Amino acid sequence: MRATTARLLGPDDAPDAFPPAADELLTLLSTLHGHLQLLIPEVEAITAKLPEDDIPRYCARACIGEARGKLSVQPKPDHTSKVAYARRLARVLNALCDHYETLGKP
Repeated sequence: MRATTARLLGPDDAPDAFPPAADELLTLLSTLHGHLQLLIPEVEAITAKLPEDDIPRYCARACIGEARGKLSVQPKPDHTSKVAYARRLARVLNALCDHYETLGKP
């Protein structure tokens, strides 16, 4: 998952990487959608085991909401808009990976 996001983002989650070509972008978008659809329920399952007043739980649940919101958006059909959308998905995927790694440790 992190390797996929690295194709779109530079250091510190900034859009420093060169934008992908159109055919690669479609593959990356599909891959990002799939990764998010797999990871969201995993992070939800982890947060369900935490106390309701737990701050990391609250933060992870907010990130899940943000990820779902981004998945429900359709980018404009031009290449620049699709690249920007893919980068937003990549950033939220990185954040969910962080939550999964942090909260998933025993």
